[in-house]
Amino acid sequence: MIKIIFSDMDGTLLDDEGRLPPDFDEVMAELKCRGVIFAPASGRQYFALIEQMEKYKDDFMFLAENGAFSVYQGKEICSSPMQMDHIRKIIAAADAHNGIYPILCGKKNAYVREEWRPYIGEARKFFTHSIIVDDFFSIDDEFIKIALCDCERGDAEHNVFPVMNEFSSELQVCLSGNYWVDVLNPGTNKGWAIKAVQRKFGFKPEECAAFGDYMNDFEMLQAVYYSYAMDNAYHEVKSAARFITRSNAEHGVTYQIKEFIRQGLI
Repeated sequence: MIKIIFSDMDGTLLDDEGRLPPDFDEVMAELKCRGVIFAPASGRQYFALIEQMEKYKDDFMFLAENGAFSVYQGKEICSSPMQMDHIRKIIAAADAHNGIYPILCGKKNAYVREEWRPYIGEARKFFTHSIIVDDFFSIDDEFIKIALCDCERGDAEHNVFPVMNEFSSELQVCLSGNYWVDVLNPGTNKGWAIKAVQRKFGFKPEECAAFGDYMNDFEMLQAVYYSYAMDNAYHEVKSAARFITRSNAEHGVTYQIKEFIRQGLI
């Protein structure tokens, strides 16, 4: 029986306009009645997830920042703060290339510099608690991720990822969307966070389901038995999943959860 369901947000649970499925509340009520935990697992900031899921903040488990900061019922489950020397290297590499815009993601807030001002609306889609600072290195916070955006071209795979991939021997470098590359501690990803959840709560992989569409979901799908790639998923993500479900535009997550119920898996 499935006891917990992990779901990516953008491109997976949300449609292309960023909307939840129309039957979301109905399906979530049914999961709660059956004692199944729903867990948004996203590259988004914890505060951004809480803001979007305000009515569920005490029910859902939140795997934020691609697993680097996970919280359940207001208590931290796991986190992976980065070392400052690594942060300095990544920021220096970003600054050496035009058009790469870094966001320094902390537990308290997300931090951007002045060059983000024309794009601050885009930043706050994913980092609702974000402020403009003069200097990244005078902030009092624990930093768990660096998000790097190709704001102007929207082709992070070719304009950001090759620059950051030079650090892949030291850090986790992940393509997480058309605009985004995330850099975290080595081994820190959604799969790492799910394994921490499994240890803490005694869940077996065969009691876990997960849905994803992009490369930051790859390890998450490998950490559970019921692994579903969306029909719109990146091709390598489909190869990592055991199953394929409908696209995000067709509300594949809630469709498949209702199938779990119909099949007696929940």
